[in-house]
Amino acid sequence: MAVSEPIVRRKLSDEVFARLKRLITSGELQPGDEMPSERELMERFGVGRPAIREAMQALANMGLVAISHGERAKVLQLSARSIFRQVDTAAKIMLASSKDSLEHLKSARIFFERGMVREAAEKATEEDIDRLKDILAEQRSQRGNSDAFIGADMRFHNAIADISGNPIYAAVSEAMLSWLKEYHTEMLIWTGKEKYTLDEHEEIIGHIAAHNPEKAEAAMIKHLERSRALYTLAANPS
Repeated sequence: MAVSEPIVRRKLSDEVFARLKRLITSGELQPGDEMPSERELMERFGVGRPAIREAMQALANMGLVAISHGERAKVLQLSARSIFRQVDTAAKIMLASSKDSLEHLKSARIFFERGMVREAAEKATEEDIDRLKDILAEQRSQRGNSDAFIGADMRFHNAIADISGNPIYAAVSEAMLSWLKEYHTEMLIWTGKEKYTLDEHEEIIGHIAAHNPEKAEAAMIKHLERSRALYTLAANPS
């Protein structure tokens, strides 16, 4: 006789969630469509308002719908960016709890960006180069302003990932830089640190503009290996 497998009764809200999710994943409800009203769903599923609201909140937490006060929830268009945003808080908690996790993220970033800069050197258009130069000019103008300088730094690296034309690469870049930003120290604004960053960014742009993947990769590795010490758990606010 088979080992007993008792049937566990699901919460009403879990069953409602499963059915609503099926409406979205099956394509019956498309991005931009309004979800049925609470009253319609209560009548359709024969459940009370609390079960409907719990299920809708679970859908919102997954990034499947947007809930606005006084309006019907709307089905969202899933994207690589929206998926990474769903794990944003969990990723930051993981990094805060372990020095090893932060070091692993730094290494993953170098592995990722050396590939991105090679692709940028192969694919970059004049417009892409101009965009990188504009960001670098903005970054130069923000010397002494740590937050603005780091913001421009992030846009520079994200712009390199954008050149790939792959939205997943762009989303990965944004996510990793967002997570790392939590651990960026004030070491950057000490005398000389900003200049190193600006000079290295200029060198990277030059190799991308020359369509030289090998030199662009070498310059990126040098840049990121030098700057990885700027990210430390000690800087994380408690």
